[in-house]
Amino acid sequence: MFESLIRFVREQYSTNDFIPLHAPVFRGRERELVLHTIDSTFVSSVGAYVDRFEEGIAAFTASPRGVAVMNGTAALHIALKLAPVVPGDLVVTQSLTFVATCNAIAYCGAEPLFVDVDRHTLGLSPTALEAWLSEHALIDDHGDCRTRVGHRRIRACLPMHTFGHPVELDTLMAVCERWNLVLIEDAAESLGSYYKGRHTGTFGRTGVLSFNGNKILTTGGGGMLLTDDVTGKRAKHLTTTAKIPHPYEFVHDEVGYNYRLPNLNAALGCAQLEQLPAFLASKRTLASRYIEFFKGSPLQPIVEPNYCSSNYWLNGVICEDGVQRDALLKSTNDAGVMTRPIWTLMTRLPLYANALRGPLDNAHWLEARVVNLPSSVLPAGA
Repeated sequence: MFESLIRFVREQYSTNDFIPLHAPVFRGRERELVLHTIDSTFVSSVGAYVDRFEEGIAAFTASPRGVAVMNGTAALHIALKLAPVVPGDLVVTQSLTFVATCNAIAYCGAEPLFVDVDRHTLGLSPTALEAWLSEHALIDDHGDCRTRVGHRRIRACLPMHTFGHPVELDTLMAVCERWNLVLIEDAAESLGSYYKGRHTGTFGRTGVLSFNGNKILTTGGGGMLLTDDVTGKRAKHLTTTAKIPHPYEFVHDEVGYNYRLPNLNAALGCAQLEQLPAFLASKRTLASRYIEFFKGSPLQPIVEPNYCSSNYWLNGVICEDGVQRDALLKSTNDAGVMTRPIWTLMTRLPLYANALRGPLDNAHWLEARVVNLPSSVLPAGA
């Protein structure tokens, strides 16, 4: 079974060489725009490509404002600060996530509160969240959501659209509204994904994108906040060292962050953005081929939830058990076809082992079974 999968993957990428999990593709004007930036000497924090990239991503996602920063983790940090999340707060999130989600919470002096995921989305479960809050939380006289024991404030909810598959946003937003939680979307992996026709990252107060080298669109390193105009203006101020505009004086009115995306990276992003529709179409073609390949197989492909259009950033399969998962990982990697398990649950990491949590049955079930397969954009003409 694994041998046929290895052959299938090699056929998609027309190579017998090593096949990475997700590699960047540079087929457009990347070299032209980056060299133009170098020739202009505006390679750092000032330059026209930053504005152009922000405007382009905002237009693509139909977000009022985009604020470019150095990476997705920095974007998460600022989004949480603007909630505002303050030291001592709790932030609801999922244990089945990349560590950056929780690290950004820790940067604010807050702590994660873990609830389970849904198997069909791999993202935070509104049902699990409602159940935990109903049993363990209350709304105080000031309208804040607090734990019944210890009266700790639960300020925000931070779901992640895992591998580009949107969470159940309608239900989740309703739960957040009932419990006065600020919704912040970790949409780092879901550029080009839509929930009921609306782009992910535009439902909460703020959404966060990543443009790391392994994402569909890359700036080498980079991230962006998607938000409204007022919050966007505030985010721009905080991420540019909180400097008051002045022709020559250096005046900063609060503690700010040097989170600016360099113009050089933004130029690369602008060239990539021109190709994004083609990238997305290619990835959906690949996903459909994987789904067809696995028909009748004991390996179950992960497919987009109902009412969603996923970008299929990573194509995954669910194995029958941990033994099959480990055998698949070894066979493919030994053959030079890169596959990876899902992340180690945050609750297994020593830094978050003592965090508050509800039952995590689905998260544990998925952790033991999910394997991600090569998902790069297909070669031209493939």
